[in-house]
Amino acid sequence: MLNRRQFLATSAAAAQPAPRPNILFLLGDDQRWDTLGCMGNKIIKTPNIDALATRGTIFDNCFVTTAICATSRASIFTGQYARTHGVHNFADTFKPGRFALTYPQLLRAAGYRTGFIGKYGVGNKMPSGDFDYWKGFPGQGKYFPQGEPGPHLTDIMGEQALEFMQPQQPWCLSISFKAGHVQDEDPRQFLPSPKTAAMYEGVKFPEPKTMDPRYIAKMPPSVQRSENRRRFAVRFGTPALYQESVRNYYRLLSEIDMQVGRMVEHLTRTSQLQNTIIVYTGDNGFYLGEHGLAGKWFLHEESVRVPLVIFDPRTKGGTRRAETVLNIDLAPTMLAAAGLPAPAGTQGRNLLPLTRGDRAANWRTEFFYEHLLPNDWIPKTEGVRTNEWMYCRFLDEKPIFEELYNLKRDPLEEHNLASDSAYRTQLDTMRGKWKRWRDHLEAYDASTPFREV
Repeated sequence: MLNRRQFLATSAAAAQPAPRPNILFLLGDDQRWDTLGCMGNKIIKTPNIDALATRGTIFDNCFVTTAICATSRASIFTGQYARTHGVHNFADTFKPGRFALTYPQLLRAAGYRTGFIGKYGVGNKMPSGDFDYWKGFPGQGKYFPQGEPGPHLTDIMGEQALEFMQPQQPWCLSISFKAGHVQDEDPRQFLPSPKTAAMYEGVKFPEPKTMDPRYIAKMPPSVQRSENRRRFAVRFGTPALYQESVRNYYRLLSEIDMQVGRMVEHLTRTSQLQNTIIVYTGDNGFYLGEHGLAGKWFLHEESVRVPLVIFDPRTKGGTRRAETVLNIDLAPTMLAAAGLPAPAGTQGRNLLPLTRGDRAANWRTEFFYEHLLPNDWIPKTEGVRTNEWMYCRFLDEKPIFEELYNLKRDPLEEHNLASDSAYRTQLDTMRGKWKRWRDHLEAYDASTPFREV
């Protein structure tokens, strides 16, 4: 039986609100969904992220609403579709007043210590004064900032993370890795650290079925002459080059995993892990030759599907969720983790109920896709993806070129049914969904609550 002093102490402790969790947000660059061991990849070595996944929640169907770095990052910051936040190219920045409503700024206003490390990605003006700790950079950055052989950028970012993550007030640290993005101006493209030179040696990476030339021949002319095709030649143009590129891409991603391991060890050693939520995802997918393409930008599975692992020490963990979740869900999720409401205009959903194992009542079954970068080397696209169908419109083609795939029967998206008369009713249905989504987003007032179509 408790004495009076013990009872009062216990009652006082129970009356105290639970400490607000730290939030560690980790973003791989150009990391497609199937490049983690926990996502079923038998070749790649990602033991540290996999270990977090066994103690957290894996989201098997996570997608981006625009597959390009600048726009996707803006969507992650704001929880909004591109048509709402307005960032469509590399020079665009946030609309006036919008940056104050991004998740790191709202967390900072609520008393969190905030940090940013890595590729900022939204315009060229760095918001260094809006974070308590700033190690961000504009553009793509360089894997070897001080020249080769190193130190490597991924290692530098890991050191910066450890410097920031001290057990002070609650904190939110966002780390935006350059890996596994290429070094665009370097003919070698993928530049991993020398320390992983032995990784994946002797491994033969299987070439995707849809890399066969007959698949690119099915695509519209704007795609066949697009930047995707130029980059395909540079990265995957010969069998030997394909093996080298994929090997070094995997090495870059494994190097991220090594830094994740260091961060988890640091959090454990400083008694912070049990009060730290860790979110790991990618800014967009990445073609490894599928459909005869490199890069991203279109609505195919390889381009828009990304990994998502959420480790929350407050939940049981060890679960997988099949619901369709989006990059716009990340901001409201991190705000909810801190006990904060999402601001008006947020179009994503809080994922924490799913990490707790709650039933997903009335969860989304479709989402809108838009890629409207105004240039002549990446064709503009819009479309809708449901749990069963993918519909895409290539807007630069005259007439409009359409894709329609049955994802259940054709998961590799080999058979475009848009011109098949047997699927005319389904095509019209998907056209209707696309138009309703587009019109809804065009007319949306970001000062009001959002509803999905």
